[in-house]
Amino acid sequence: MSAKLSVIFYIVLCLEIGIVLTLLPWIPQGTLGLSDWSNNYFLLYAARKTGFYGLQSVVASGWVRGAVTGIGILNLGIAFWEIFNFKQTVRALQGSTAPRDSEKDGAQSAEANYLSDHGGRDDRNNNASQ
Repeated sequence: MSAKLSVIFYIVLCLEIGIVLTLLPWIPQGTLGLSDWSNNYFLLYAARKTGFYGLQSVVASGWVRGAVTGIGILNLGIAFWEIFNFKQTVRALQGSTAPRDSEKDGAQSAEANYLSDHGGRDDRNNNASQ
């Protein structure tokens, strides 16, 4: 149950962030009570504190707006991918948190042994022939 809720909350979070980052840079001043993207209090405060007064013009450029919108679209894509693969993600989360029967007994599974031998097969054959 907690795995399902975790995936649902992750999907909602990705959707919210995606919508905000996709639309916020392009909303005109005064719409929905929001200020203009390049003319907000926090941006002006940061420009004054850092002494970088060109920060406002950089943030107002279409390049930065496009980059922020791209990140928003990426978040929307992640959300839709998670929606379409919901069952697979829930199974993966449940499988990673629930111990297997063989791991409960302390036995190692064949999948858990990712370490290879120090020397490869070619090294052993070369050492034997020398």
